[in-house]
Amino acid sequence: MKKIITTTDAPAPIGPYNQAVLTGNTLYTSGQIAINPKTGDLILDNIKTETTQVMHNIKAVLKAADMTFENVIKSTIFISNMDDFGTINEVYGSFFNDATAPARETVQVAKLPKNVNVEISVIAVK
Repeated sequence: MKKIITTTDAPAPIGPYNQAVLTGNTLYTSGQIAINPKTGDLILDNIKTETTQVMHNIKAVLKAADMTFENVIKSTIFISNMDDFGTINEVYGSFFNDATAPARETVQVAKLPKNVNVEISVIAVK
């Protein structure tokens, strides 16, 4: 059985999907982009603030499922420019303990929703 996870502390979905789905002890999040959930505005000032907003959105979804970044076992990062990898990695890494960080892949793509520069999804287990 699946349980839909929602929170007003992360952006509402902009299509036919949910913020996250919990099945058993495993949480699958939808990709998060840098939308401020309070205002609905995109945060695209620079790649550091954009990635920070993405990570805060993921944190809110995890919290809604009674989890933290320590529960994350797999991350997927989509970026529009591999030249931004270092900055994205620095921000992303600040949310994890290096010793228990999840598995991950990072892929450069041609275009992301709303023309953002980074989108991240995670899988977490209780």
